[in-house]
Amino acid sequence: MRIGVLAWGSLVWNRGELLLADDFRPNGPRLAIEFCRVSSDGRLTLVIDETFGTPCPTYSGVSSFEDLDKAIENLWVRESKPGAKIPADLRGQAMIGFVDLQDNTESAVARQRHPLAVDAIREWAGPEGFSAIVWTALPIRFKDTLNVPFSTEAAIAYLDSLEDEAARSMALDYVRKAPPEVRTPVRAEVQKRWPG
Repeated sequence: MRIGVLAWGSLVWNRGELLLADDFRPNGPRLAIEFCRVSSDGRLTLVIDETFGTPCPTYSGVSSFEDLDKAIENLWVRESKPGAKIPADLRGQAMIGFVDLQDNTESAVARQRHPLAVDAIREWAGPEGFSAIVWTALPIRFKDTLNVPFSTEAAIAYLDSLEDEAARSMALDYVRKAPPEVRTPVRAEVQKRWPG
């Protein structure tokens, strides 16, 4: 089974534990993404968001694993906190999305969070020669964390409110390091406000 891994954020420049048979290439499907997830370390990270996201090209790579559960587990380990217990039900967990074209199955959580992206990924995968695809399917987590609805203005206000210079620098570095194909309103505002 040839399994693809999709990426659009830090996974492109920091694979960590992720094992790929080749490098990521900028040939993935266009997905609606935006810097609208507040991570545990305070960065605004890129996630699929079909309400506020901008369609952007993504990257794809070939997993080193030919077993879908192993590929899901490998990406889950990369995306989770160090030492986190691997879920018993890898296909039912809420962090990694998947589409399996052979069995015609998909992640229920990903389908609920971003159905248009799941359709786009499914449509893209077959012609690219993949039997399955895995990707990070995290929720937005902006309003839940900051108590304000997401908007470009709210994202910039959040970054501006980071009083700790190291935290702000880390948050801005994430936005700056995103692949050049990622062109979103938040990134454009960050580049205007904090050039460099």
